[in-house]
Amino acid sequence: MDFIFRNKRISGILTVLPGRTVTFEEEMGNYSFSAAKSMKLKLAMGYKEHRIARPGQCSSDFCIHGLQYLFDNGLLDKDSIDALLFVSQSPDYYMPPTSNIIQGHFNMKHDMVCLDINQGCAGFEIGLIQAFMMLEQPAVNKVVLLNADVLSPKVSDRDRNSKPLIGDAASVTVIEKSDDSSVIHANVRMDGTGAFALNIPAGGFRLPSSPETAVMEEDSAGNFRSKDNLVMQGDNVFNFVQREVPPMIDHLLEQAGISKDDVDWYMFHQPNKFMLHKLADKLGVPYGKMPANIVENFGNASGVTVPTNISYNLGDSVVEGTRLVCMAGFGVGLTWSSILMELGNMKFNGIINF
Repeated sequence: MDFIFRNKRISGILTVLPGRTVTFEEEMGNYSFSAAKSMKLKLAMGYKEHRIARPGQCSSDFCIHGLQYLFDNGLLDKDSIDALLFVSQSPDYYMPPTSNIIQGHFNMKHDMVCLDINQGCAGFEIGLIQAFMMLEQPAVNKVVLLNADVLSPKVSDRDRNSKPLIGDAASVTVIEKSDDSSVIHANVRMDGTGAFALNIPAGGFRLPSSPETAVMEEDSAGNFRSKDNLVMQGDNVFNFVQREVPPMIDHLLEQAGISKDDVDWYMFHQPNKFMLHKLADKLGVPYGKMPANIVENFGNASGVTVPTNISYNLGDSVVEGTRLVCMAGFGVGLTWSSILMELGNMKFNGIINF
């Protein structure tokens, strides 16, 4: 499905990272592999360190910290927010919605929309598209998009497939109406037949957590996890990304009538460096235009990787100037989505620790 939007802009992005850093070497002894094999994996995938939430920290805590920072520094007026979108796969509770919890924490106005969206790796793009659609309404002038995931507690310490890459984080993105005449092109694709390529089998209503679901089992590759832990079918996910993402990007640029060289930056979701470089090769995009340094420095925080990518790699360049950026997310669902838009003259674009 393709979308075209006008007169909308991203006016600020703030990424909120845990203050706790864990290195690959610190966790290497948990895996059933030799040190030599683990170090080979580290080199190939670009693993170095990742940010992990402290025990008891939840997704809303990071969002609240980020919003409070923006309020305190005069970068966002809470009374100007017409919609609060929370995109996550790790909400605080089954109910109530986490967006309502955050709204209540700040005693925000009642005349607004709070909405939780269950999405992961493409959650930033899905959230932006939802925000753009809401801004089509006369009553909505400013939307705050909160992407957050604290999934590290759901990843087995003995799972070398997933543990080295997982990260926790949140981002606060402000989207608003604009007099700017630039066009935003976007698309989204879904394939539920691959839904279980990334999943946590137990803990929901279909299979509640129990002593039985907590039993650790070894897979054919020597990883140990329980049904309460994240399961990632790495090969299937890799093949899906390499098969589906390049034609999606080609279609997006064709829709916009521009060439790949016209794009200043490709800000993609970052599962690992190896996958990003393979994507760049398939698309014919220079590595320098598609940064792959988020997972090695902060970890893969699902839908927060793209805003982290923008905050970390573009910084003040989109505060002081304008760049044409292609964003893309792909993963759990299976869902893949991309957006082409100008980022520029933003009020803020940075990273804080919590």
